[in-house]
Amino acid sequence: MGYRPRVASWSLHRGEEPPISGERGSGAIFLSGCPMSCVFCQNYPISQLRHGREMEITELASRMVELQRQGAHNINFVTPTHFVPQIVEALELAAGEGLSVPLVYNSSGYDEVETLKMLEGLVDVYLPDMKYGNDDMAFRYSGVRDYVEKNRAAVREMYRQVGTLKLDEKGIAFRGLLVRHLVLPGGVSGTEGVLEFIASLSPSIGVSLMSQYFPAHEAVGIPELGRKITEEEYEKALELLDRFGLMDGWVQSP
Repeated sequence: MGYRPRVASWSLHRGEEPPISGERGSGAIFLSGCPMSCVFCQNYPISQLRHGREMEITELASRMVELQRQGAHNINFVTPTHFVPQIVEALELAAGEGLSVPLVYNSSGYDEVETLKMLEGLVDVYLPDMKYGNDDMAFRYSGVRDYVEKNRAAVREMYRQVGTLKLDEKGIAFRGLLVRHLVLPGGVSGTEGVLEFIASLSPSIGVSLMSQYFPAHEAVGIPELGRKITEEEYEKALELLDRFGLMDGWVQSP
């Protein structure tokens, strides 16, 4: 990607977890591109085809302030990893224009610790994916190496910075870590290993256990990924939440 941030969309988004979207919506800024290339990506036009347009950093700052004026509970940077320096620069400008709502870092979880340390004291809520518990699956289906090690190091750093999820009197997150895990068909996502790791950090960490997988992008032609998950597969994941004592978070109807 170039120096100027490429942005696909910015709007009040109500499709996130309840403490992120709230009643008024999250001020979601979708950045184009992604460090991963998941064959099943549901946002592939943005992440892999890089739909969007480049904008000056001053405009990015103004968009943040505009979303706050529209009532956004927070500013939610979606897939921001490869634009962190530009985001930091834009935040400084936006703060000068009155930006004051919490900042959400919504990433694939394939982040370098060095990158995350640039955000310490700036990001209020970390919302990472933990996609896999197995490196072979991560390379086969997302084209990245050492995913498990890098992902766990990143989540550990996020937790160090912000701790467990904290909600205000209206149930809106203002600080903390909320981990997302999408259950994939046939055990591809390695759910047991992922949830065991989260519990080892703290059983109080919020987990969003998602059943919303459907074959998208290239997954349509891959036999093991070319179907939705079964109720039994999701029920097994729910049982793992109980086994590891992960009681804080959100689940979906299968």
